[in-house]
Amino acid sequence: MHLVRFQLPGQPPQAGVRTGDTVAPVRGITRIAELLHLTAEELRTATAPDQLGDPIPLSGVRLLAPLDGYGEVWCAGVTYERSRGARMEESTEQSVYDRVYSAKRPELFPKAAAWRVVTEGEPIGIRGDSGHDVPEPELAVVANRYGEIVGFTICNDVSSRSIEGENPLYIPQAKVFAGGCALANGIRPVWEVADPKDLTIDLAIRRGDEEVFTGTTSTKNLVRELQDLIDVLFFPNDFPDGVILATGTGIVPELDFALQADDVVAIAISEIGTLTNTVAVGREPFAFLAAQTLEENR
Repeated sequence: MHLVRFQLPGQPPQAGVRTGDTVAPVRGITRIAELLHLTAEELRTATAPDQLGDPIPLSGVRLLAPLDGYGEVWCAGVTYERSRGARMEESTEQSVYDRVYSAKRPELFPKAAAWRVVTEGEPIGIRGDSGHDVPEPELAVVANRYGEIVGFTICNDVSSRSIEGENPLYIPQAKVFAGGCALANGIRPVWEVADPKDLTIDLAIRRGDEEVFTGTTSTKNLVRELQDLIDVLFFPNDFPDGVILATGTGIVPELDFALQADDVVAIAISEIGTLTNTVAVGREPFAFLAAQTLEENR
């Protein structure tokens, strides 16, 4: 099962549970934020089969990014050895990445507010002033307002290697831009994932009819513990509608590779799901996000 946010034609978004090719609304709850107001035990009870409405065929609904309200997406950086090497390779300030990899304090940074997130089938963006952008496939941890891990999804933390490489202080510009954050459209509950530190992550990039890059890693290679990352994130912050933390990437293409318009980026994480998006350039292709948010809040 996956926790989802879905929309029927002409109706506001709802929270539901996807099982197979159907979605069932959660009775008495309309937003993902409301689910993330619950403790882990309460969430499991609230999404049990006897708490769900009538199933609806997937073909009749639109699945949205599984985050709403005041939810946020954050990221952890340099949590895999491959990421450390790639950051050092691209940067004029190599030592900062070498040090943070083994430091007690992890690198954490905000990526997107809920309304800026794209999902399955929607475009992902690359900056028009970068020239060297890559996808970063990551296991994303979903935490409720109490800092409990309640589920997992997939994040594509699209990044500009050229901007971050020029100066680490440019990380916000390298990481936060239109279409730069994509989430899979479902959250796999924590109680259905046997071992989140033993998941396979696959990345494939197609350009026309050609597969131009593939990569594979495992969350076994993640140097940080998931709950430790959440604890550090929550220590100085409140997240009243929950938070999704992308835990870093272990797949980074070589320096001679960069995303181009119309590339198709496909990510799969075992037990969690898949995420596929097509690359668009610049700000204009993502105007629908602001328009959609205004419509939902009228």
